[in-house]
Amino acid sequence: MRETWRWFGPNDEISISEIRQTGAAGIVTALHHVPSGDVWGKEDIQKRKCEVATLPDGTKSGLAWDVVESLPVSEAIKTQAPEMKGHIAAYKESLRNLAECGLEVICYNFMPVLDWTRTNLAYQLPNGGTAMMFDLVDFAAFDVHILKRPEASEEFSASILEAARARFEGMCQDKKQAMVDNIVAGLPGAAETWTLNDVRECLGTYSGITAKKLRSNLFDFLGEVVPTAEALGLRLCCHPDDPPFSLLGLPRVVSNLDDYAQLVASIDSPANGITLCTGSLGVSADFDPVDFVDQLGSKVHFCHLRNTTRLQPSDACKTSFFEDEHLGGDVDMAATISALVDEERRRKSQGRSDWEIPMRADHGHSLLSDLDRPVMPGYPLVGRLKGLAELRGVMASVVR
Repeated sequence: MRETWRWFGPNDEISISEIRQTGAAGIVTALHHVPSGDVWGKEDIQKRKCEVATLPDGTKSGLAWDVVESLPVSEAIKTQAPEMKGHIAAYKESLRNLAECGLEVICYNFMPVLDWTRTNLAYQLPNGGTAMMFDLVDFAAFDVHILKRPEASEEFSASILEAARARFEGMCQDKKQAMVDNIVAGLPGAAETWTLNDVRECLGTYSGITAKKLRSNLFDFLGEVVPTAEALGLRLCCHPDDPPFSLLGLPRVVSNLDDYAQLVASIDSPANGITLCTGSLGVSADFDPVDFVDQLGSKVHFCHLRNTTRLQPSDACKTSFFEDEHLGGDVDMAATISALVDEERRRKSQGRSDWEIPMRADHGHSLLSDLDRPVMPGYPLVGRLKGLAELRGVMASVVR
């Protein structure tokens, strides 16, 4: 597997000079300053490629931009708002520009409103480090008592609602504001930053959009962009919902094996593929990574390898969890990597040019010097390097 590292561009606190010391072979990045729905211009794309390839002193970094993460799908496309037509045209133009600049793998997601949700971005670990966490009671307290979404109380059990009421009543104002900031943080490095009113307004645009309708909108989007991507030799790969269950009353349509089976079957094309994120999918107790790769491995174009541990309380499919060590947690990472390496061997025997699957050690604990420097939530230097080294060891053992 090809080892990559996510970089948020020149504003990232972690530099290309530091990343090259991790041993990663490639970079995963995006044009985070370009708003959703706008065209990614060739000049900006080439500039980012140069920023990856060149160190401040002008020497070559030895790194290249391998994977685009993400070329965002606008809310107008997801809801099929009046601006959708222009946004899809811009998306296709961005694909053409990326292809002309030599990019091939394009990650995206179809999550409504927020790209990920955590209630605590610095959960204290026993070893003194920190991790990201989702606490269901905290989230219910936010949804019911801070956001005050009218339907929220109908979407949690009585025991969770009572715990959430008590939790909210015991919070100081600073704790309430911190929870708001954490939950609406969205995708680190994205152009958008959300306020509470922004969330309420955006939730309103999904009124009447069921899971069936959102899935139909996803397939309509793929029907528009996949033929363009295939003609350009690009590989689109959809990231799963994070977490893989409904929040804020919003539908989820990329949360499990069946969702992905429908996605890839909607348009049978080498350009219509999967970003396998073991951390997102692994929050569900039903996720079997080996079975997933056995059934849909030929469509996996990119991997996020991270691990989570489910915690109590839970409420039907909704559960609390924290981001565990890469070889800890509920996902059998060794078995997952073994299945992915087998898939690579199958591809190589079939003569596929994309036989090597790019992966990155996704997220990581903040450890040691990470605790003394500003970093994107979930994207520390030492913690991710630790995770990458552990994954590298498993990959070497499996290959051997």
